[in-house]
Amino acid sequence: MDGRRLRSVFVSTALAVALGGSLLAAAPAAAVTGRVDSATTASSAITGMWAWGNPIDPAVDARGEGMPQFEPQALAEFAAAHQLRTVYLSVPWAADEGSFSAWLTDAVSALHAAGVTKVAALGGDPAWADDPSLAAQWTTAALRAAPFDAVQFDVEPWVVSSDSELPAVVAKLQAMYDAARVAAGSVPIGADLPWWLAAKPQPGGGTAFDALLPHLKSVAIVAFSDHAAGTDGIVAYAKPAATAAAAKRIPFSIGVETDTPEVAGGPAATFGDDSAALLESETAKVRTALASLRGYSGVTVEHLRSWQTLLAR
Repeated sequence: MDGRRLRSVFVSTALAVALGGSLLAAAPAAAVTGRVDSATTASSAITGMWAWGNPIDPAVDARGEGMPQFEPQALAEFAAAHQLRTVYLSVPWAADEGSFSAWLTDAVSALHAAGVTKVAALGGDPAWADDPSLAAQWTTAALRAAPFDAVQFDVEPWVVSSDSELPAVVAKLQAMYDAARVAAGSVPIGADLPWWLAAKPQPGGGTAFDALLPHLKSVAIVAFSDHAAGTDGIVAYAKPAATAAAAKRIPFSIGVETDTPEVAGGPAATFGDDSAALLESETAKVRTALASLRGYSGVTVEHLRSWQTLLAR
């Protein structure tokens, strides 16, 4: 199970996590091609997206999901229409075997041609935190399969951990990122990290977020809310983590959600029950508030399919 799917099981408790509780944390054609108002796109604060899925026929490969919007040309058209610079593209286990390598290679090439400067291999399995060699093995296969610019981890062991276990979880992730870094060679390692890690002190000083930053070359700060302002808004959630990343000169983006309230953990956590216009206007406020921080690289949308659904309304 990838990190995205695991998160959907537990994300309904995200606010309790942050405030000291347990540590749980086929689109219409127009949406597939990404045809949107060019003026809106030109001024958009959104610069990236998570893309969980693939177009491989499951009858050909059991890992296949048969999603046409993940065909290389469809991905490229959507990315170009939204002027995206970063795409986190999900990669299965043993990606260098079977039908996946050709698709991934073509997808990376098409996205680059569409103006995307960073196409990252995206993966996440909570078991990797307990056995870093698995993360290294996945990384090696992903980079053999296609010429990715980076590797992005969505591994969230805190969803089944208690507050007192967080220091041990942090240590596991540090080891996992380091093992993947060795396997990746010169290809940089990044990760998705929830905003509330910046509010969790470590026994030796600093926060859990601080402790993970030195092991990464970039970070996507997950701050799921459907509004920018206020104490429960994206800016207030993300700013401590963003400030910490800026101080360490680690490039960062701010992650927002467009999936259903059922998946996201409630209507306040997602734009999925709102509108594409609200997504644009609120993320513009996020850019205004945080763009002056060193390393700010925009807003990243979770995820391609739900974003397309929002745009098609």
